[in-house]
Amino acid sequence: MTGMPLLSLAIWVPIIGGLVVLATGSDRNAPLQRMIALVTAVLGFLVTIPLFTGFDTGTSQMQFVELAAWIPYFNINYFLGVDGISMLFVLLNSFITIMVVVAGWEVIQSRVAQYMAAFLIMSGLMNGIFSALDGILFYVFFEASLIPMYLIIGVWGGPNRVYAAIKFFLYTLLGSLLMLVAFIYLFREAGGSFNILDWHKLPLAIEAQTLIFIAMLLSFAVKVPMWPVHTWLPDAHVEAPTGGSVVLAAIALKLGAYGFLRFSLPIVPDASHAMAPLIITLSLIAVVYIGFVALVQTDMKKLVAYSSISHMGFVTLGFFMMNPLGIEGALIQMISHGFISGAMFLCIGVMYDRVHSRQISDYGGVVNTMPKFAAFFMLFAMANAGLPATSGFVGEFMVILGAVQYNFWVAFLAATTLILGAAYTLWMYKRVVFGAVANKHVAELEDIGRREFFFLAVLAACVLVMGLYPQPFTEVMHATVNDLLRHVAVSKL
Repeated sequence: MTGMPLLSLAIWVPIIGGLVVLATGSDRNAPLQRMIALVTAVLGFLVTIPLFTGFDTGTSQMQFVELAAWIPYFNINYFLGVDGISMLFVLLNSFITIMVVVAGWEVIQSRVAQYMAAFLIMSGLMNGIFSALDGILFYVFFEASLIPMYLIIGVWGGPNRVYAAIKFFLYTLLGSLLMLVAFIYLFREAGGSFNILDWHKLPLAIEAQTLIFIAMLLSFAVKVPMWPVHTWLPDAHVEAPTGGSVVLAAIALKLGAYGFLRFSLPIVPDASHAMAPLIITLSLIAVVYIGFVALVQTDMKKLVAYSSISHMGFVTLGFFMMNPLGIEGALIQMISHGFISGAMFLCIGVMYDRVHSRQISDYGGVVNTMPKFAAFFMLFAMANAGLPATSGFVGEFMVILGAVQYNFWVAFLAATTLILGAAYTLWMYKRVVFGAVANKHVAELEDIGRREFFFLAVLAACVLVMGLYPQPFTEVMHATVNDLLRHVAVSKL
C-alpha cells in the first residue's frame, strides 16, 4: 500500500495530458502532439502498476481508498477505491491506451491533437468508472465517457459514421437514464447516502429489488451488449477508426459487465437470483445465435464485432450462475477479451491502412507478402477461437466448468462456442491469409514495420503469458468473489 493518490493519478493524468495535447493547436504541431500523448499514456499506465504490486490479495475490502467531500449539500463525495473485481480493469484500460496511441501514430494525419486527446480523456474517465464508490460520481464518469467515443466515431469514422455515432449514443444514454432513477431511489432508501458500499447493505423488499434490477439491466445490458440490444455494436465497430474499435471492444464493453458485479448482484441479490434464468438464457442466445451470425459476415470488422458479443455472452453467463468458477472465469474472460479483441481489430487495421478495404473477398494470400503479420494474426485468431495455452482458453474453460456445476445442458450449449469460434475465426483467416496471391493489391502489400511489430508483439506476449500462467490474475479475485458470493447467498436465505 502507498500514501499516494494512485487512483486520482490514474484518472487525472490522462485527462490533464489530453487537455495539454488539445492546447498545442493545429496539425502543424502533430509530432509534438503525438509525443505528448505517448508520454501521457505511458505515465498513466505507470501510476497504475503500484495498484497491482501493492494489492493485498487476502482481503475483500476496498483498497487505495480516497475520500473527499464533493457536493456536501447532497452528500455526494469524491470516493474512490478498488477491489479484486475492479483493479485489473484500471490496469487494462491504461495499458490499452498506450496501444491505441501507438497504433494511430502514423495513420491519423488530420486533427491529430483532438484524436489523441479524445482517447486520453476517455481513458481517465473509464478509470473513474472502475474506481468510483459514490453513485453520482460513477454516473458522471459513466455518462461522460460517451462523449469522447461519440466524437471518435463521428469525426474519424467511415462513410456512415454519423448514423453509427448517434445510434451508439442514444442506445447507451437512454439505458443509463433508468439507472439514474434507480440510484435516486437507493439514495432515499439509504438515508441520504450515495455511497455504493452502503447500498450493498440495504434490506430491500423483493418488489423494489426487481424494479431496480430491471432498471440496471436495461442500462448495463446495452453496454455489454447483450442480445437483443446489441445492434448498435456492429455499426459502431464498422464505422469507428481502428483505435475506436480497439477501445470499444477492449474496455467499453466491460463497463456493462462490471456494473452487474458492482451493482446488480450485491445491491439486489434476491432479484438477481430470481432473474438469473432469464440472463442465462439471453447469454446462451448470444453465445450460440450470434456465433452463427458471425459465420456469415463478409466484413472482417463486423465478424470480430459479432464475435465480441458472443464472448461477452460468456461473461454474463458466468456471473449469473453464481459460483466461484463462473464469476472468476467471466472476469478472466473480460481481461482476455480486452487483449484478443484489441489485437484482432489492430490486425484488421493494419490491412485496412494498406488496402482500404475490410471485405474478406478483397484479400487472399496475404501470407505471401506479409509473413510476419500473418504469424501474429494466426496467434490472435487461435486465441479468439479459444486455443489452449492462450488467454482465450482460460476464461472460457473456467466458465464451462462453472456451468457444469450449475447445469449440464447449459454447459453443453456454452461449449458450442469452442466450435463456432473456431469456425468463424479460422474460416476468415483462411480466406484472408492462405492461398495464392488474390490480386494486385495483395501483391503490393508491405509487411509490418517496427511500430506495428511493437504493438502486436506486446499484445501477443500478454495473450501467451495469461494463457500459460493465469494465477496472478485469478488470485487477485479470490477474496472479493468469495465475499460477494457469501453476501448473495446469505441474502437469498
